[in-house]
Amino acid sequence: MKTFSEVYAALRRQNRGRYGLLAGCCFFSVLLITAYACMMRAPTILTILPEGGDSRKQVMMVFVLAVLGCAVFTTYAAGLFFRQKSRETGIFLALGASRRLLHRALGRELAVIALLSCTAGAALGAPLAWGIWQLFRLFLVDSQEMPLVFDPQAYLLALAFAAYVVCMLFFLAARFIRHTNIIDIVQTSHKSEPIHAVKRWYGPVGIVLALAGALLGYLMPTFFVTVLHWYAPGAVNAIFYLPALAGLYMILLHTVVHGWGGRKKRYQNIISTSMMQFQGRQTVRNMLVMTLLIAGAYFASFYTPMLSTSAENTYAARPVDYEYHWRADQRLPQRDEVQALADESNVEITSWAQQDAAVLGTDGTYAIETETGFGATYTTAYAELLNGATFFSESAYNALTGQGIDILPGTCANVLDDEGGSGYLSGGDVTHLTNMVTGAEMDVTPVEPLCYTMLLGCYVLDDADYAALTAGLTDVWREEYVFFNVADVENSYTFAKSLFNEIVDRSGPAVEVGDYYDQVASMLAAQAGEAYEYAPETAADLGLPTIDYGDRDSSAFRSYWKYMPQFRVLDQNDFVTTMAVFLMLFVFIAVVCFAAVIVIAFTRCMTIALTNARVYDDLRHLGASNAYLFRAVRGQISRVFLVPAVAGTGLIWAFYLMILYFNSDPYGFTSAEVAGMGACLAVIAAVSALLYAVYRATRRSVCRALRIHN
Repeated sequence: MKTFSEVYAALRRQNRGRYGLLAGCCFFSVLLITAYACMMRAPTILTILPEGGDSRKQVMMVFVLAVLGCAVFTTYAAGLFFRQKSRETGIFLALGASRRLLHRALGRELAVIALLSCTAGAALGAPLAWGIWQLFRLFLVDSQEMPLVFDPQAYLLALAFAAYVVCMLFFLAARFIRHTNIIDIVQTSHKSEPIHAVKRWYGPVGIVLALAGALLGYLMPTFFVTVLHWYAPGAVNAIFYLPALAGLYMILLHTVVHGWGGRKKRYQNIISTSMMQFQGRQTVRNMLVMTLLIAGAYFASFYTPMLSTSAENTYAARPVDYEYHWRADQRLPQRDEVQALADESNVEITSWAQQDAAVLGTDGTYAIETETGFGATYTTAYAELLNGATFFSESAYNALTGQGIDILPGTCANVLDDEGGSGYLSGGDVTHLTNMVTGAEMDVTPVEPLCYTMLLGCYVLDDADYAALTAGLTDVWREEYVFFNVADVENSYTFAKSLFNEIVDRSGPAVEVGDYYDQVASMLAAQAGEAYEYAPETAADLGLPTIDYGDRDSSAFRSYWKYMPQFRVLDQNDFVTTMAVFLMLFVFIAVVCFAAVIVIAFTRCMTIALTNARVYDDLRHLGASNAYLFRAVRGQISRVFLVPAVAGTGLIWAFYLMILYFNSDPYGFTSAEVAGMGACLAVIAAVSALLYAVYRATRRSVCRALRIHN
């Protein structure tokens, strides 16, 4: 070897592991972000997740966590690469090589690594997402909405992240070469990054800050809207989560430096604890990334058991097996036709209740928004005629529900769910009613709400008031409700499917609308010469799900059709296929995030082993037994796995409980939510077992690298 290039190439071959680790980290990060971006922006997903809805916000939130985690991970991997390369670089400088020559050689290496790893990651991201999705379809659930279609624009997000990786590599390389002191470069690989001045109060204060930040971050947007009448930008809302991030960082610092054993155990495992402290900043950064990814992964993991358990409890708690309703101008199956369908399927109908209802205009307040350049503010105004709602007479309500309520003349009661919650879905109190055909009006006084989930959002009037106010209504403003039971509901699926198809086939274009469509508001807009924004032809422009009789088995149709029947056996049996895209999307997100956690944890643990190999060798020469060395390794590896797992799990569990508590009206937990959180605990147990298995495998690999018998 006579030339610089030959020597440099020989050193590169000698240190293939360093280059492989950097390339692998960059490849995995770009692969992860590309797969996530392709899935998140796929039309298959976007048609199911309503724009501005909570589900889409959750997907974006976890994506941001994944981007931050992968960005920190690749930056750390690059920093480790340059630390390991510092010695040979310093020797080249000492032998007279110019910085320009070294920078050019290093630049060529990084260009190849960045080009190959980022290109491979971006190219394989979509196939990875498609492959995982196909496995879901094959082994879990499949439906007409499950075929996955990608949007090429999703690659813009992947390219942006790949650009960050490339720029970060060359920036760190330039900073690395700019070192003026050769001795500093040579000694870079031996320098530690210890943590100093970490007080013992960091741990308790960190816990308080983490909880306070989660509480503030969740509640402040509601405070801005309800109290300040301000729609704050997302960046402002995100600021209030920063105390939680700072608190989490303090918890991890306290754990690495002091642990949680108290002063009595400060000298126990002093070797492993000291080694962790001397790589403290690196360790804490990795643990913080892992904690955030674990929290995001669990947040996605909880979606499926919560939704499934809640739906199952809701279906089982229904007091009536079959319910369907229609606008009176539609010619839907009557009792004799339903009986004929039942006879064809050998289903016995044991009870039948049919009552009429009416759509009346209601008063209410509406918001008038003003753009400020920094969010928007709003004022409220009152209108005697604003929206529409479905009203029953008290006798019709009692006949359908079996309750014996008595509504006094001049009063009105809205209907909540069986547990007295879901007030935000009930329409609230109304005080002024209008007949949309005759113009007759009536003032009413709100009284204590009624409870019946299957009629959630409806209202009940006194019989005489109902008769007076609905006189003259045409069939367009009237509705019919049918409740009936069968002898063996579990074996009536064929009948339920036939009746559902019959209902859809006989429903006309006039009722091919979503539950967001308001008949009164549409009429008022037409009278004012304005376009109604929630009209079927423009709903898609607002990101709302469109209703199409041809897609009657889709999630959008089953979830949002205004006249969707409630058949217990149909809803139970078709739940998984109906919600397949929802469920599988969040399972996919959880799988991707947990995979990232496993790779980061394994990489960090192997790095600790290689960094401290000389220390362990010195301890072995000083007489340390294999058992002692194994305990030291176990102390380091377990801390890398255990602390983020406990912190991330505990943080997201408390945050999820808080969300459920404040989402209820009144505040508290419903029975379905309690059952759902029980299912989430089972998910935590399963994932914890998986992480423990990975921890054991990682520990074996570290011990093998350090020549320690476990």
